[in-house]
Amino acid sequence: MKKLLDYVLSSIYLLYFGVVLCVFHVAQVISFHLFGRPAHKKTVDWMNASIAYGWYLTGSRISFRMLTTLPPDRPIIFVANHQSMFDISPISWFLRRHTPTFVSKIELSHGIPGISYNLRKSGAALINRKDSKQAIVEIARLGKLIQQQNLSAVIFPEGTRSASGQMRPFVAGGVAMLLKRAPDALVVPITIRGTGQFNPKGMFPLTSFSRMSWYVLPGIEPAGRTPDEVVRLAQEAILAELKQPV
Repeated sequence: MKKLLDYVLSSIYLLYFGVVLCVFHVAQVISFHLFGRPAHKKTVDWMNASIAYGWYLTGSRISFRMLTTLPPDRPIIFVANHQSMFDISPISWFLRRHTPTFVSKIELSHGIPGISYNLRKSGAALINRKDSKQAIVEIARLGKLIQQQNLSAVIFPEGTRSASGQMRPFVAGGVAMLLKRAPDALVVPITIRGTGQFNPKGMFPLTSFSRMSWYVLPGIEPAGRTPDEVVRLAQEAILAELKQPV
């Protein structure tokens, strides 16, 4: 019975998801070209809210908790574990005041209505994982952007998704480059739970009645620390919250 529910509710949600992406793709194009970046950002915010709250159609629930107070007057580098493509929308929506801008693989910049357009227009670092030089240049550009405009960057230092929820070791290179170009940034870990279980085998079927959560943990001051140390502290904080061994 549960499996049947997964298929039925997944079908309903994915139809809704497709409509949301197509509608907001058109809305983004109009808002960007007629009203500029601020209007485009608001459109993207509501797209991500629609994606995330749409999970209620599958009987699933989301929880977003702030376990710290974020500074409004300095750039932030959010460092998170990575389980699923669904990790992203709640970060974009609930942290929208900080304009989260993502480090993403370049393949996602084309072919997905709504999402690809936003990645190209938002200033995201679109990296080719087979071309380390190109990746460094893109991440450096994003670091400079958040430093100059007091925005935030989001990076998943595992480098790839871990649907099982068991976290992979963090790689420090991307965070190190962001810190080099954004020396005033605060590094803030985010713990993500449950999204890998929500879509363990891709987009269909999703697992109905899932419980997913995002916890924003206290920030780590990079001053006086090496990037390797900062990343290690972020990884340890996330692992402790996940109650996984270091």
